[in-house]
Amino acid sequence: MLYNYDLSRDDWETMIEQYIFDERDRKVLKRRLLDGKTYEALAEEFDMSTQNVKRIVYKGQKRLLKFVHIVF
Repeated sequence: MLYNYDLSRDDWETMIEQYIFDERDRKVLKRRLLDGKTYEALAEEFDMSTQNVKRIVYKGQKRLLKFVHIVF
């Protein structure tokens, strides 16, 4: 999870809204990073493969972490 950084849930949510452009990807990231849902649960919820969910989360985290140092 991304909570190794000293940022609030609101900060992470704001960054997801600002830097993740695809609506589905934003929803997946919020459910995983902010709500702690498992990859398997998200795959079922969003009707996609677990591997696809993992890809979305990995790429989203990578993108967000680039901006953590710029914004905060």
